[in-house]
Amino acid sequence: MPVLRRRPEDFVVDEIPLYAPSGSGEHLFLRVEKRGVTTDEVARALARAGGVRPRDVGYAGRKDRVAVARQWFSLPGLDPQAARGLELPGARVLEAERHGHKLRTGHLSGNRFDLLVGEVPQPARAAAPKAAERLAREGFANRFGSQRFGRAGDNAERGLALLRGEAPHRDRRAARFLVSALQARVFNAALDERPLEPSRLEEGDVALLHTSGGLFRVDDAPSEQPRADAFEISPTGPIFGTRVTVEPAGSPAERERAVARRLGIPDELRPPRGLRLRGGRRALRVRPEGLEARAEADGLRLRFTLPAGSYATVLVDALLAAIGVEPVRSVVS
Repeated sequence: MPVLRRRPEDFVVDEIPLYAPSGSGEHLFLRVEKRGVTTDEVARALARAGGVRPRDVGYAGRKDRVAVARQWFSLPGLDPQAARGLELPGARVLEAERHGHKLRTGHLSGNRFDLLVGEVPQPARAAAPKAAERLAREGFANRFGSQRFGRAGDNAERGLALLRGEAPHRDRRAARFLVSALQARVFNAALDERPLEPSRLEEGDVALLHTSGGLFRVDDAPSEQPRADAFEISPTGPIFGTRVTVEPAGSPAERERAVARRLGIPDELRPPRGLRLRGGRRALRVRPEGLEARAEADGLRLRFTLPAGSYATVLVDALLAAIGVEPVRSVVS
């Protein structure tokens, strides 16, 4: 069975920021390289070093613990020179520049990956470059990866308890993360229920325009399918919430409602106080940029870039399936 993360160096990820720090302002943006620690652990260490509350530390997205990950954080007040000399458990500061506001969740363009998958049979390694070309052209199902649901796999259940008011939430950031895991579970389930491939449009779908992010309802699937074939548009799945601008109709809407009910999502959403629950739509497929698959003596080297919110492990499993190999497992946990 193929293995990933035999060492943190087998899983290298570089965050691609949405914008560069301006060089002035009351917040400090820090590019940090971490290894063997979580994003939250680094954020708490930065809060202690800067003498601020953990919630005052910003970051655009969480990165894997078992990895070499380079990502941006922000916190108010700290001097850039002092920040560059910080000693952090499992992490080091690479850059420090001032900016005018806190770094917010989602403020990233994407992530660049360099992975080494071990124990891939030689015939499969030889077939990987051609399969990668097809994947780069056609994309793959834009599932949320298993790590989204926590090491114990119970993040979605904990999010549902919060949504129903059955559990208190003292940390709003943690609560938002748990409820977003529930949103991810609903999306994955809706993707599983879909009778068509993610590349095929259905009457009533909500489609995403990849260039602009705009959404529209599909009233004539055959006439719109050529645009999907050209990867100009893709069908979407639900990120349930209180603010969804375009809703599906017909069979897609019926399936999504059935999935939500089965997973216990209330018909009328009343998020706990202090917890906003914005909804939206997520493309059912995603296309990697610069996907390269190269056979090496100790495994299969993969390099690629994904947009924010898409999962490298899902791409790896899609590529392995295309060359007839079992899904990857992580050795280090």
